[in-house]
Amino acid sequence: MLFTPIMSKKRIYSYSGLILIIFLTWLFSKPSQEQTEFSEKVKIALRDVGNKLLLTNKDSTSLIFPVKEIGNSKYEVSFESKLTFEPTAFVSIVEKSFKKSQLPEEYRVEVIQCTDKEVAYSYEISQQEENTIIPCAGRFLPSNCYTIQVRFTEIKASFFSASTFIYLFLLIIFILMEVFFFKKKQPEKPREGSDIYESIGSFHFYPEQNKLVKQLMEINLSRKECELLQIFVANPNQIVTRDELTKKVWEDNGVIVGRSLDTYISKLRKKLKDDETIKLTNVHGVGYKLEIS
Repeated sequence: MLFTPIMSKKRIYSYSGLILIIFLTWLFSKPSQEQTEFSEKVKIALRDVGNKLLLTNKDSTSLIFPVKEIGNSKYEVSFESKLTFEPTAFVSIVEKSFKKSQLPEEYRVEVIQCTDKEVAYSYEISQQEENTIIPCAGRFLPSNCYTIQVRFTEIKASFFSASTFIYLFLLIIFILMEVFFFKKKQPEKPREGSDIYESIGSFHFYPEQNKLVKQLMEINLSRKECELLQIFVANPNQIVTRDELTKKVWEDNGVIVGRSLDTYISKLRKKLKDDETIKLTNVHGVGYKLEIS
């Protein structure tokens, strides 16, 4: 995974949960919003169709009843008064109104008689011309009470809508902010025993942290210096032979040294010099002794 090197497993799980929540929110909210908008556009277009049909009948006063959504992508408009129309003109009115409202180009229209609910006229429009059926051109329907029903046969929801881009943009911004601006280094867990120290005169010696502390002063030790000091602290005021020191610090690790021991002893002396009660003395020909008054 791309962000694995810089994010903990806990954060990866958090991001996965966040992505899932955003996706589900988008999944369930988007269809509802688009369906509402689509339904409103259809109702406006059908009222426009009804108005133009009445005008072709020289009727500018009778009512167009509220457009109803009677099924999945199916709508109905009815009228207060009777009307008549020629099918070709009717098809043209519907097509122009739907195109103006940017409605889907595939739909089925039925003109139903109010009295017996029989279909007086119907046709189907498809993007594939061979599937488009417009019968009875030139034959006027008799004046009667009609209800017009329209069913959209193919509704394509656009995935890359404005709301989709907004969700994706917010998600990307959130991740970038976390990665580049709010990434905090996780505090290291203290190692077991890291708060344990040995007292050496006025110093506190923390072998797990490789450091000496005197009041507010902190002195860092190298790994070898720390190992040597541990041996001396375990044997205060006692001579520790050179052979013992080199064996425990170097030879046990597969390394044999010459003058390295003297170099590290010299460095330890400098770091302990601020306490006059401590002396790291050389016992000639034998080894070294940590003298603590």
